[in-house]
Amino acid sequence: MHRTLADVTPDPTRTTSSAAPVGPLDPLASSDTDTPTSGPPAPPAPTPADTTGPAAASDPLGWLDEAARLRAASGLHRVLRPRAPRATATARTARTAGGAGGPVELPVQGSLQPWTNGDLLLDLAGNDYLGLARHPEVVEGGIAALRAFGAGSTGSRLVSGTTTLHGELEEALAAHLGFSVALVFSSGYAANLAMLTVLTGPGDLVVSDERNHASLVDACRLSRAEVLVTPHADVAAVDEALASRVWRRAFVLTDSVFSADGDLAPLPALHAVARRHGAVLLVDEAHGLGVVGPGGRGALAAAGLAGEPDVVATVTLSKSLGSQGGAVLGPAALRDHLIDTARTFIFDTGLAPACAGSALAALRLLTARPELPGQVRRRARQIAEATGAPEPAGAVVSVVLGDPERAVAVATACREDGVAVGCFRPPTVPPGTSRLRVAARADLTDGDIERAVGVITSAIARTPAP
Repeated sequence: MHRTLADVTPDPTRTTSSAAPVGPLDPLASSDTDTPTSGPPAPPAPTPADTTGPAAASDPLGWLDEAARLRAASGLHRVLRPRAPRATATARTARTAGGAGGPVELPVQGSLQPWTNGDLLLDLAGNDYLGLARHPEVVEGGIAALRAFGAGSTGSRLVSGTTTLHGELEEALAAHLGFSVALVFSSGYAANLAMLTVLTGPGDLVVSDERNHASLVDACRLSRAEVLVTPHADVAAVDEALASRVWRRAFVLTDSVFSADGDLAPLPALHAVARRHGAVLLVDEAHGLGVVGPGGRGALAAAGLAGEPDVVATVTLSKSLGSQGGAVLGPAALRDHLIDTARTFIFDTGLAPACAGSALAALRLLTARPELPGQVRRRARQIAEATGAPEPAGAVVSVVLGDPERAVAVATACREDGVAVGCFRPPTVPPGTSRLRVAARADLTDGDIERAVGVITSAIARTPAP
C-alpha cells in the first residue's frame, strides 16, 4: 500500500506576521531471537535482597529501592534541574511574579540563564551550538507557524500532521546537506529508529560502533538483524566483521561526531570498506550539522560522501538549529519506503508546526551566515586547550575525570560558580571515563571563554580524585 502526505495549508482566517531500499513490512514485530547491541556496557543489574515470598508479591516494584541505593553508592544518581524561563532576545528584562511587592525585574544578558542568586548562569551544558535557539528570527519563525497552523500538528503526518512548513523544511534540509530527499520526524531518536528498522530484518547484518548514541543502540535492538559491535572507530574491525558473516544486506552504522567524546568518525575509510563489501553506510549527523563541513553541511559533506547512493544520514533539529525534531536523508526511494513502513512515522504525531518553523528559520540563518560553524569550532578548541582535553572535531569538549563521584562534584562546583557543564557517567560512557561534557557555542564572547575556563579549571583543581 502506497501512502501520500496531504499538505495542510494555513487557515486564511488567521493572521500571520540508487536502488530502492527494501525492508520488512512490520519492522518492529517481535523476534524469537535476541540480538547483540552496541554502546558501552551497562552496569550489572542489581539483585534485590529478597525477590521471593509475600513481600515481593505485594510489592512487585519494591526492587527499585535497592536499585536506587546501588546507583547512589556507585555515584550514578541523577537529579533534574528545571530550567527557568528566559526573556526574548529583544527584551532587556524579564518580569516575574514578585508577591505583594509586584513584578520583579530580572537581568537578561544574551543567552545566559537566570541563576538562583540573581546573577547569570553561563550555559555550556546544552546543545545550542550556534546560539540560535533564542535568535529573534528563529523565535519569530515558530510564532508565525503557531499563528498559521495552531499549537500542534493534530495527528500523524499521514492523517493531518503534515503542513506546508514540513515540506519546505524537508526540501531545505536535503539541499543544505546534499541529499536527494529528507523526511522529518518528531525527534532525532524517532528518525534513527526509523532509518534502521525499515532497512533491516532477519538475515541482515549491522556493524555498529561501540560508542554510538543510545538511539542507534535501540534501533539495533529493534532491527531483528544480527548486530556486531566493533571497537570505537576501528575500520579494520568493521572490515573483518563484514567479511566474517553471510548476510542478505549489510549496514555500517556510526555517529559522525560522537556525542560524548567529541571525535570524528573515519567516514571516508568506513565508506570505502562498506562499498567494497556491498554494504550501506548509515551516519547520524546529530552533532555534525551546523558545526562540521563547509557551511555546516555536516561531516559527510566534508568527506565528499553526501548524496552517495549507498549512504543514508539522519540529523536532529534540536542542536545547531535550536529547535526540535529529526530527519532521515538519502535516495529518493528511501523517503517513500519510510512513509510506507516506518512505525515512528506512521503511528507518531507529526512534528509541531512551531518546531518546523523555527528549524526552517534557523537553517536559513545558517545558510546566510556560513561563518558560524567555524566560530563554534574555534571556541571549542579554546576550551579544550585550556582544560587539557583532546582537540574536538566539533562543539563537544570532553574533559575526562575518571571517577563518577568526582565528575559530579566538579560539575556541581562549576554550577555553584556560575557555569553549567554536562556530567556524563556510566552507562552513557564506559566505566572509568566519567567526564565533564562542555558544549561550545558560536555566540560565546572572549569574556565568556575566560570565565568558563577559570571556573572549570578551578573546580577540577580543588576536587581531587578519591
